[in-house]
Amino acid sequence: MVLKYLIQKEFKQFVRNSFMPKLMVMFPLMMILVMPWAATQEIKNVKIVFVDQDHSVESRRLQEKATASGYFLSAGNVDSYQEASDLVQRSKADIIMTIAPDFGKNLFRPTEDSRVMISANAVNGTKGQLGSAYLNQIVQDFNQEIIVEQSAQPSISQKTLSLSERYLFNPTLDYKRFMIPAMMTMLLTLLAGFLPALNIVGEKEKGTIEQMNVSPVTRMQFILAKLLPYWLMGFLVLNFALFLAWLTYGFAPAGSMLSIYAFASVYILLISGMGLIISNYSDTMQQAMFVMFFFMLIFLLMSGLFTPTASMPNWAQTIAACNPLKYFIDAMRMIFLRGSNVQQLLPNFIILLAFGLFLNAWAIISYKKSN
Repeated sequence: MVLKYLIQKEFKQFVRNSFMPKLMVMFPLMMILVMPWAATQEIKNVKIVFVDQDHSVESRRLQEKATASGYFLSAGNVDSYQEASDLVQRSKADIIMTIAPDFGKNLFRPTEDSRVMISANAVNGTKGQLGSAYLNQIVQDFNQEIIVEQSAQPSISQKTLSLSERYLFNPTLDYKRFMIPAMMTMLLTLLAGFLPALNIVGEKEKGTIEQMNVSPVTRMQFILAKLLPYWLMGFLVLNFALFLAWLTYGFAPAGSMLSIYAFASVYILLISGMGLIISNYSDTMQQAMFVMFFFMLIFLLMSGLFTPTASMPNWAQTIAACNPLKYFIDAMRMIFLRGSNVQQLLPNFIILLAFGLFLNAWAIISYKKSN
């Protein structure tokens, strides 16, 4: 009965706060409707400037093929490499394509090479590398077209290699399908982590925590009363995010909703317990916010949210192995895209459960109650 009244108190405090209910609506809207478009590693609208020293039909055809790909925007055609370099220096262009003299003629001369030089601005290494890779592929495709055109003679019999590609689990290569499950985990992490972290310390600042300290409420009852409301709120936010993803993008989990709920039920308690630990050790809301932000930053950057953890150095992978968010993101992506179930993701589930038991036990022990 005591736990029931404590939970009622938490819900009443939450509803009386006019800002928190609005936050629970606006936050999922931003994370699902806006962030998947911004948090993408697809490189598009790369500004390319051409240095055409040939001015042949073939060189113009190559330029048109590059700009028609959808990845590049033409920044103009200049007469010298120095002019193009100046455009890159002034951030008017990202990549320079230099087409050598006699490019068109050499395409039809077996003993001569047709030269094209690609110079990419590598201040942003990812953009420079992927942009030049896209352009290199376009040049290779153009070269293959010329070879096919030259060999299209009845007297020549050639064997061709037929290559077909299949993209499993994400046939359209839509990056949003990869990011939206991760955005849902990020949403739960921020809401279910920050709100409990500010809860107890908020009562400390108001002085109401002293009334709880002298009451017959046990430590476990007190922590459970703090955890359960945010656990239920986390499920409401998750369902709202899933509905937005289906309504806006037409994305639905390939796996069972029960698998998503199983992982979410453990993870929400886990991250809420961590928030309560920070709140127990903090004296002010400012202190709790800074400490929580410190851990959230590490969790997000070392979780595989944007870059695979397998690409990290060994020492960083060791740190990432202690990050519960990593296992939850992996599980959500596998359920959402591959249709995996809890049995197939059992190692992730056991690790999250172990983290949850440890952190919530720590939250109970670290709560300093004086009778």
